[in-house]
Amino acid sequence: MFKKFSSEEVSAQNQVKASVQRKIRQSIAEEYPGLEPVLEDLLPKKAPLIVAKCQNHLNLVVVNNVPLFFNVRDGPYMPTLRLLHQYPDIMKKLQVDRGAIKFVLSGANIMCPGLTSPGGALDDQVEAETPVAIMAEGKQHALAIGFTKMSAKNIRAINKGIGVDNMHYLNDGLWKMESLD
Repeated sequence: MFKKFSSEEVSAQNQVKASVQRKIRQSIAEEYPGLEPVLEDLLPKKAPLIVAKCQNHLNLVVVNNVPLFFNVRDGPYMPTLRLLHQYPDIMKKLQVDRGAIKFVLSGANIMCPGLTSPGGALDDQVEAETPVAIMAEGKQHALAIGFTKMSAKNIRAINKGIGVDNMHYLNDGLWKMESLD
């Protein structure tokens, strides 16, 4: 999704009204209850919250020129990897085995066998259509953020095809864009 992403893809940047800002804060708080104590620091009420609209129905939530969250159409807000590395426990985690790492880092979707092999790990609480952090076997930080295509139970049972859509990964365009000028 962000493979060739750059600041030129941003078509409009709008500072949002207080009511829209409250709605964004509320949906982020509902999606990530672990962020509740630091939400005021991340999305201060007084600081201007900017929503940058990009191609392919993508929205970036930007505070102080730093992209913090993104969503596609009206889907759930997902944190950027930089934010996830600061607060690693806010998302459910799935782990891929060593063989899948290089493919995930080049933007490939996460296939079921990469999650069910001995090096992979699944959280059975994960449902379909859920944002998840993709961890790597033997690594500390997340290497990607994905959106599950099927529940963890189905991934284990079916063990074929795409299990998680890769939305944002290390060294993609959004990762390289540390600030939006």
